[in-house]
Amino acid sequence: MSLQDQVMVKMKEAMKSKDTNALTSLRAIKSAILLAQTESGAKEELSEDQELKLLQKLVKQRKDSAAIFTEQGRDDLAQPELDQAEVIAQFLPEQMSEEEIEKVIEDIISQTGAESMKDMGKVMGQANAKLAGKADGKTISVIVKKKLS
Repeated sequence: MSLQDQVMVKMKEAMKSKDTNALTSLRAIKSAILLAQTESGAKEELSEDQELKLLQKLVKQRKDSAAIFTEQGRDDLAQPELDQAEVIAQFLPEQMSEEEIEKVIEDIISQTGAESMKDMGKVMGQANAKLAGKADGKTISVIVKKKLS
């Protein structure tokens, strides 16, 4: 079942249970999918890779917004954003732990022979490709910097 179909099923469930937070999140996903499809000019569905990137982008937007609201002392606005991020994250594959990410990055560093920060681009390129959808880019970047410095 495609992501769009999964979202529609969850939307129906959210409507029946009158869960407005989930409904808002699911509508955002649906909207982003439709927008991405019209941007590509294709009527066909998005690839799984495109769907993952789209979902990660939506989760990141919600978390960034929540962080800004929290900084400004608006916890009343931050909480719904975090709740929406949680709903959207249900459609992402399970995220890897930092230990697992470190192991993968160590393997990549040994394969590429990276020794300093000059080699960070090589390592990040391979790490992002290998860990797509399984880890946040910021987390990967922090770990790579730690290992190369």
